[in-house]
Amino acid sequence: MLEKTTVANAMLERTVRVGSRDIFVAEAGEGAPLLMLHGGGPGASGAPNFERNIPILSRHFRVIVPDMPGYGRSTKGIDRKDPFGDLARTMLGLLDVLGIRHAHVLGNSLGGACALRMALEKPDAVDRLILMGPGGIDVTRAPPTEGLGLLLDYYAGEGPTREKVATFLRQYLVYDGSRIPDSIVDARFRDSTDPEVVANPPLVRPSSMPDMQSLDLTSDERLSQLRTPTLVLWGINDLVNRPSGGHSLQQIMPNCDLYLFSHTGHWVQWERPDEFNAVTIAFLSKPLPA
Repeated sequence: MLEKTTVANAMLERTVRVGSRDIFVAEAGEGAPLLMLHGGGPGASGAPNFERNIPILSRHFRVIVPDMPGYGRSTKGIDRKDPFGDLARTMLGLLDVLGIRHAHVLGNSLGGACALRMALEKPDAVDRLILMGPGGIDVTRAPPTEGLGLLLDYYAGEGPTREKVATFLRQYLVYDGSRIPDSIVDARFRDSTDPEVVANPPLVRPSSMPDMQSLDLTSDERLSQLRTPTLVLWGINDLVNRPSGGHSLQQIMPNCDLYLFSHTGHWVQWERPDEFNAVTIAFLSKPLPA
């Protein structure tokens, strides 16, 4: 079911019914479908997360950018016992509703964990994977990073504040925090204080070690059998998800390339857009090996 169809900034925007949820989707371009999944930081949503990438990538692909459940203009609330699986099932359902049998899937942080889980659950639906600093990698080998801890505790204690958002974005999300303008801080803070989000935050700190173990995708036995061509992109100065996770994925997955960015934090596609766009186009366009 499609409703509220509009066109804004050369993107088709609409709300799509997926199961019991309304999912807000923005689209641009033609060609092979490319599903782009945003991260899980306070106030995150689809199109703003990829504002430096959509104009270029949509020249080559049919770019599909949803607000994932719990974020933006989509239905709030996700299954905290299995957040990656819940998101993956909804995003696979979105492809079904859009009539797309298979697509490239690109995910940033939480979106990366969702993308990887999509490929594990339904390999035939995912042509190629691009994962940028994905969540759920080696999460039981060490306590959460300070940056991830700040993200998970954002709604705890005194609750959301603009200062918390500014600290997360400028000290943990990127390598050079001076590049984050006040407009982004203000927009993210505003969206993070949506009453529906405050009442049911999408990400909170797991209450026990078993809960943490359920979020560790590197312990999934299916990962070593996943033959989906995969490109992992990681900033070596990432203070949210440890860059060592890239090597772990490359060691486990049969068809995994790894690209590390110097002087770059957790937001590769925003900090290094020219290189990110170029390597994404090259990876998704190259012929598959015989």
